[in-house]
Amino acid sequence: MASFPNRFTLCLSSLLLTCFLRVINAGEASSSYQKIGDGYRLISINDAPDGALVGLLQIKQKNDIYGPDIPLLRLYVKATSSQGWRRGVGDGWWLRALRVRGWCCGRLLGEVGGLRETLEGWLRVIEMWHESENRLRVHITDAKNQRWEVPYNLLPREQPPSVKQNIVWPRKRNLISVSAEYAYQGSSDLVFSYTSEPFSFAVKRKSNADTLFDSNSSEFNTLVFKDQYLEISTKLPGDASLYGLGENTQPNGMKLQPNDPYTLYTTDVSAINLNTDLYGAHPVYMDLRNEGGNPYAHGVLLLNSNGMDVFYRGTSLTYKIIGGVLDFYFFAGPTPLNVVDQYTSLIGRPAPMPYWAFGFHQCKWGYYDLSVLEDVVENYKKANIPLDVIWNDADHMDGLKDFTLNPINYPRSELLEFLNRIHGIGMKYIVIVDPGIAVNSSYDVYQRGMANDVFIKYEGEPFVAQVWPGVVYFPDFLNPRTVSWWGDEIRRFHELVPVDGLWIDMNEPSNFCSGSCTIPTGRVCPNATGPAVICCLDCKNTSTRWDDPPYKINASGVEAPLGMKTIAPSAVHYDGVLEYDAHSIYGFSESIATHKALQGLQGKRPFILSRSTYVGSGKYAAHWSGDNRATWEDLKYSISTMLNFGIFGVPMVGSDICGFFTGTTDHEELCNRWIEVGAFYPFSRDHSNFDSPRQELYQWESVAESARNALGMRYKLLPYLYTLNYEAHISGAPIARPLFFSFPTCTECYGLSTQFLLGTSVMISPVLEQGKTQVKALFPSGTWYSLFDLTQTIVSEDGNYVTLDAPLHVVNVHVHQNVVLPMQQGGMVSKDARMTPFSLIVTFPAGATEGSEAKGDLFLDDDEVPEMKLGNGYSTYVVFHASVKEGNVTVWSEVQEGKFALDQGWIIDTINVLGLKGNGSLPDIEIDGEPLMGVSNLHVSTSQHKYLYGKRGGENILMVVLKGLNIPVGKNFAVTWKMGS
Repeated sequence: MASFPNRFTLCLSSLLLTCFLRVINAGEASSSYQKIGDGYRLISINDAPDGALVGLLQIKQKNDIYGPDIPLLRLYVKATSSQGWRRGVGDGWWLRALRVRGWCCGRLLGEVGGLRETLEGWLRVIEMWHESENRLRVHITDAKNQRWEVPYNLLPREQPPSVKQNIVWPRKRNLISVSAEYAYQGSSDLVFSYTSEPFSFAVKRKSNADTLFDSNSSEFNTLVFKDQYLEISTKLPGDASLYGLGENTQPNGMKLQPNDPYTLYTTDVSAINLNTDLYGAHPVYMDLRNEGGNPYAHGVLLLNSNGMDVFYRGTSLTYKIIGGVLDFYFFAGPTPLNVVDQYTSLIGRPAPMPYWAFGFHQCKWGYYDLSVLEDVVENYKKANIPLDVIWNDADHMDGLKDFTLNPINYPRSELLEFLNRIHGIGMKYIVIVDPGIAVNSSYDVYQRGMANDVFIKYEGEPFVAQVWPGVVYFPDFLNPRTVSWWGDEIRRFHELVPVDGLWIDMNEPSNFCSGSCTIPTGRVCPNATGPAVICCLDCKNTSTRWDDPPYKINASGVEAPLGMKTIAPSAVHYDGVLEYDAHSIYGFSESIATHKALQGLQGKRPFILSRSTYVGSGKYAAHWSGDNRATWEDLKYSISTMLNFGIFGVPMVGSDICGFFTGTTDHEELCNRWIEVGAFYPFSRDHSNFDSPRQELYQWESVAESARNALGMRYKLLPYLYTLNYEAHISGAPIARPLFFSFPTCTECYGLSTQFLLGTSVMISPVLEQGKTQVKALFPSGTWYSLFDLTQTIVSEDGNYVTLDAPLHVVNVHVHQNVVLPMQQGGMVSKDARMTPFSLIVTFPAGATEGSEAKGDLFLDDDEVPEMKLGNGYSTYVVFHASVKEGNVTVWSEVQEGKFALDQGWIIDTINVLGLKGNGSLPDIEIDGEPLMGVSNLHVSTSQHKYLYGKRGGENILMVVLKGLNIPVGKNFAVTWKMGS
């Protein structure tokens, strides 16, 4: 133990340093924010029976800015699966210093009021480590009254005890002069600490002492918690790279830019609007930092569905929220993939998609009758362009009413004949469904809805709105009766038309009117001549505190009223829930109801495409980026949106290929380049507006050629994409990823949004500018091989930019070293493509040396089975390996549950091994120890690699191709040969 003089010296030094830092911080404090109160003080802290820590926060000084403060808050902190917090003593020097500071200051300062109050927050430090899943929750709410939260039945998670169970008033003791530490003796890398007055908290990384979140600063407000205004901030290092906080169209790429607006409130605003709240709300971000060459990533989710502005200033981030609670989840990473894994383990793993969903899809609003649909399918076939799914966008409906068929343009008997034909060749059919149900006394769907009382209410009556069919009511998907009714309507429609999936649109929800409306008397609304999107109802503004809250979020980029072109915030859902609170989860709740309905049909795996999304939507639906425009800028933006949704846990995502709205005059060239990108979206669909010119890929011969090339490669990669679908389902891993996911040490990748990866190793480097026939692409370290010409090789030492040729019909697709990539031969329909022989692409570093290894995997199943997993008798999983050892090249497999693959008759015909040293002599091949050279159908060849960049002098690098192997996919094998010298 230190002597008293040493302790006194340490205490005095600590005090002086603290005061000095306070003075500096006060001098540097920003004046750009509005000061709102003095925050809260912690007045009690206790262990809870469930292993959590529970505290009470009391307002220091009330004010009326944005409404009265909530005087008493409950703090609830819990680690995932923790056994509880343990009181203990830490070993770090800083903990010792804080204990000494707490002792000496308690004695020296005593009851010195002003100085004591200034330093109080520095005198209490509590440390918490949580156990296994590297996830920590910090939940703050009203201590006396239940507040709105995202419903636990929609997003299942552990529910904190009722607030009424947790009011524990402080004992009569001086919290300031008592030092204590709490620690959970687990393996997590997350640490929680707080200061008591004004209350703030921090989350740190134990392994490197990095601060991930810190709400204590003089540069922004302390905690603000009012009924309709919550504010909290965190400090950030200036070199942190942030991603997420969407959905919005980000013109500068997916990396968040300081001072760009980030507003979250689901809105039907076209994706052509930049930096504006769009169709989805995802209050989560990933923070990637590189410290001395060591990358660390973590994630932060604020689980709150109310409208919010998030202000990112480069060195700080501030949330301003108009309701709900503060429910933070912190995910420790430390890799980007770890973050998404931990995030989706909370919000729900992405839905398994059927195999055909990874084929190409075609849609247009304006396929006015069945003959047009038939022509489109036939013309794709004539042009030799793959097509798996044909869609209808409202044209099939009778009067634009859900779950109906137009008896003139889409007669049921003829439509069923058409569906029988396309189903016979493996194609699928999907139609659109909007949530607005037409108010029409002769409409059966409406009648059953009214009978079951399923609609959102306003002043006790169904809320009146206007969408495509005219006057509509909106189903309330928070109501269990609505979920049952919706499922029954989907069942009835499926009996009418056996669709293969549903497209739920306009579900922000979108409304052509604003405010409280009534159906006009004495005039037709809408009439047959006026534009359908112009409101014709009799409407008036709503003026409750929900419709006009004290703080105005930057809705639609202009601080628009919350109820503009949507449901009035004062409308009421089931059990008294206000639209004000539940608005941004409307599309999410509809996705859940639709998924439940489809899952009950014929026992098949559902496919749902939803425009509006929220945290957890990926568990039920795919997404597309909404109404974009045919411009080069929109083509570029689509990559950032796609990559963001992978982080959001919605990996099945894409944008309307060639653009939804008419845009550029050079549509043909743009469409060439767009299909070369869109062919590698996880969800690949051409879709356009009613007034836009036809843009099916066969409309121009040049585009048809580009489509055959790009989609031809996609269909060869289908087994790889489907395996990524499986990985997404079990771990949340995005299908399309930013380069930094695989190369986090390459800081040049952190701001890159013009290239992307499929999985870990397949890189797309597209042309995104008009008139260009070359593309400058970043190649992270290692050897890369062109998938269109496996002999073309790029060797990047430290991450180099390489200028690649890219004529009009060419897209550059490369695969990285150390990979075994399973491919097939392609086809016009995925059903046929998936039955063709497999080939394996084995990529060693150029000049593969002793110890070089490669690995890949393959998941195969009956894609109609709802569950995507091993052990059900309908799946096979194969891990492929390759190595160079003692002069031998070996390629082998490890098969789990091979029976399914054997029953399907899948075989491996070809193995391509890239990057080998050799003189070109043909090797002696053995399979499972037996010579193969005498087999009549085996063909062995070698080709020399051509270096496009980074050739090493004097090396003779070869590709060896073994063709005609006829190896069953469902059985273990080992192919071996001696490398030529």
